[in-house]
Amino acid sequence: MYYAVVAATLLVLPVLSMLFDARGGGHWLDPVLAAKWFTFWAVGVRLFLAGIRQSLQPRYTANTLLGIKSEESLVLVRELGFANLAMGTIGLLSLLRPGWVTVAALAGGIYYGLAGIGHIFHNTRNRLENVAMVTDLLIAVLLLCLVFAIR
Repeated sequence: MYYAVVAATLLVLPVLSMLFDARGGGHWLDPVLAAKWFTFWAVGVRLFLAGIRQSLQPRYTANTLLGIKSEESLVLVRELGFANLAMGTIGLLSLLRPGWVTVAALAGGIYYGLAGIGHIFHNTRNRLENVAMVTDLLIAVLLLCLVFAIR
């Protein structure tokens, strides 16, 4: 399920949304259109869903994704979930408030970039964390490039 959510929110659904949105106007590779949909799906939906999971089931992120077994880590993972819920909400609302797209994409790009770098230095990465590391870094680069392309 993790792989499907990651693939859907970071690639499949943003691209399909761009194609659907551009049907009438043509230019589906427009950076403004790309920023709109990658921000909504990758920052909004993806981080909001992660926030729900981390807030309600912190053990999954701690144990399964990060390989941390201590009970003390659950408090921090839950706090991370709250941060993801907050950032995800801004990403979701950017669809209704187009002026928020750039700010949400910038915050999301920075967050994903730092998270990806953090995964690099975790020496006991498992397969799920490797996927998180690679996709975090890729979406960070994309989001930050879109921010600068539309500015």
